[in-house]
Amino acid sequence: MTATLLLGDPVFDQVKVELRQRIDALKERGITPGLGTVIVGDDPGSHMYVKMKHENCAELGIASVHEELPATATQAEVDAVVDRMNADPAVHAYLLQHPFPKGLDFEAALLRVDPDKDVDGLHPVNLGKLVQGVRGPRPCTPAGVQDLLAHYDVPVAGRHVVIVGRGLTVGKALANLLSLKEEHANAAVTLVHTGVPDIRPYVADADVLVSAAGSPGIITRDMVKPGAAVVQTGAAFRDGKIAPDVLDDVAEVAGWFAPKTRSVGPMTRARLLTNVVEAAERS
Repeated sequence: MTATLLLGDPVFDQVKVELRQRIDALKERGITPGLGTVIVGDDPGSHMYVKMKHENCAELGIASVHEELPATATQAEVDAVVDRMNADPAVHAYLLQHPFPKGLDFEAALLRVDPDKDVDGLHPVNLGKLVQGVRGPRPCTPAGVQDLLAHYDVPVAGRHVVIVGRGLTVGKALANLLSLKEEHANAAVTLVHTGVPDIRPYVADADVLVSAAGSPGIITRDMVKPGAAVVQTGAAFRDGKIAPDVLDDVAEVAGWFAPKTRSVGPMTRARLLTNVVEAAERS
């Protein structure tokens, strides 16, 4: 069996077309959607990710507001930037780029964000809405995974979804999202993690498997049910290269397979831009 590749780029292109129409409609009303970003420190990955997001904004006609602080910034200086973003009418949604330098409290800064402007959907208010099934800004990577599965008609409702990894940004949020009684969800979800001595029995029973553990090679070909949909969001860096959770030869037994690049990354950015436009529409 050779898996159907779950590529995010063509889906992202379709989302861009839809968003341009919504952005044009907002501009006719005198509203230009605005994304704000806040970086603290010199983490190269953070700067790369934010640059890509602003390039996408420029492409679609979304305004960009960027604040950058040195690694020596104090918590009070970070709080002041957050307060400015909350008060700026040109910023409809914004993000605090993780990670923060040591000595700064990312969670405290996140709690200070206006939940209505939380583009990442990670404020406790928005995560609470997700648990309740109430509409609001949803976490970008989990919602991107859901959108990817929906685009390629991967069956989810009533199926067994196994998520490997319990992190807040992907694992826990995705488990809640795919168990909701709504379209492209309504699954039986099992959440496991690296603290489980043997994840094989769980993985082997998955109709849809999502790995978000950040443990290179944790998912191997012999573990996967033939015909299952396999999505990898977790990876780590080894010797300067991306080392994904899922080995590539899993594609030889899976029915659908999301490769380590050009898959979930574009979908995460698509959902982030959608969250910006939705915030502008709410305003």
